[in-house]
Amino acid sequence: MKIGLYFGSFNPIHIGHLVIANHLAEHSDLDQVWFVVTPHNPFKKKATLLDNYQRLELVYRATKDYDKLQPSDIEFKLPQPNYTVNTLAHIQEKYPKHTFSLIMGEDNLKSFHKWKNYEVILENHHIYVYPRISEQTVDTQFTGHEKIHVINAPVMELSSTFIRKCIKDGKNVKPMLPENVWEYLDEMNFYK
Repeated sequence: MKIGLYFGSFNPIHIGHLVIANHLAEHSDLDQVWFVVTPHNPFKKKATLLDNYQRLELVYRATKDYDKLQPSDIEFKLPQPNYTVNTLAHIQEKYPKHTFSLIMGEDNLKSFHKWKNYEVILENHHIYVYPRISEQTVDTQFTGHEKIHVINAPVMELSSTFIRKCIKDGKNVKPMLPENVWEYLDEMNFYK
């Protein structure tokens, strides 16, 4: 099975994340997309970041009605701070029958050459890149690379930061979130 790994803090997960993941699951050769919830870095204090398991619960609620979208807490058990190359080695060892690819925005591909052991990642994994509205251009060393696939997915310029600010300011964010995610945030008074 071909799995796309979509890493993020998902603080909170929103419809933009779901649209991109679902587009990849339906319109590429990936069989499933796993939302890899990145754990809180113990060395960084971030008051607005929900607990790891609260964010995992939000991803679970957002994806439970989609067979091809799954939550993953694989990074919760790895030593921190962690690097993507280590997660990929760990997940490949744990699920040897699957092949894993990375999903990232164009903005992340721009700095990909700065990632720890990025050459090892490219040697062993495909990368699916979705478009972002930005002035940035893809690093020429990655243009036309056989393992980098630029996907013509819908451009979603919705951010978790914007949603958190709106909630804090008492704005209605319901249309930006899966309904059961909005209900959980509202019930728990998160980000207020």
